[in-house]
Amino acid sequence: MTTPPLVFITGASSGIGQALAASFYDAGYRLALVARRTGEIEAWANARQLSADRYRIYSADVAQTDSIVVAGNACIAQQGLPDVVIANAGISVGIDTAERSDLDVLAQTFATNNVGLAATFHPFVRAMVQRGSGRLVGIGSVASIRGLPGHGAYCASKAGVVAYCESLRGELFNSGVKVVTLCPGYIDTPLTQGNRYGMPFLMKAEDFAAQALRAIEAGTSYRVIPWQMGVIAKIMRMLPNAVLDRAVQGRERKKRSGEA
Repeated sequence: MTTPPLVFITGASSGIGQALAASFYDAGYRLALVARRTGEIEAWANARQLSADRYRIYSADVAQTDSIVVAGNACIAQQGLPDVVIANAGISVGIDTAERSDLDVLAQTFATNNVGLAATFHPFVRAMVQRGSGRLVGIGSVASIRGLPGHGAYCASKAGVVAYCESLRGELFNSGVKVVTLCPGYIDTPLTQGNRYGMPFLMKAEDFAAQALRAIEAGTSYRVIPWQMGVIAKIMRMLPNAVLDRAVQGRERKKRSGEA
């Protein structure tokens, strides 16, 4: 009897991570679900009546390198080498560089969104190359395309995700291991529900997950979801700086840490 494929997902306690878990489970995958809030994953798995032999939960904080590396190694030991690893865990907080405390928020954002992504992949890279197959998936954002006022930490971190995954893709070329970069637009999750500005083409998390699953299984190198945001992203990329700077004046900024 063939063992079902295995997907390792960080940030699986809510939002996109939880939606991805549901989509992959419905597609027949076994799940390795990672988050700090493991109780929320367990409650979700029970409510959805997941088969106990098809999932395991690992406690880890991707911002702590040793924590997520230990979780990755535990997954290999307990469930085997995953077929897909999705570095989904991330944070999004507004910053003001004039505020000293926001420099710490910036550092935490990079620790989670960038170092945490690389640390998520680390336990699996060599073993996947030796096997000659696998998918390493980085969750970026359309926010990676251009920097927006008040969004410096998030935009910079997600631009880093895209560049890092592009570098890794080149390193693993012809190894059989595919690196997939997914850039969500506005997805209806707890991360976006507090935003105080318009969110065009707002998408349900489960609809994003369904499209993401297809892109991941196809080994697509880069995909913006939904496609309409991909068009907007290309237009924004081509705008001269002076035009973009005028266009974003007066736009509401993302809430800073502790801001109501």
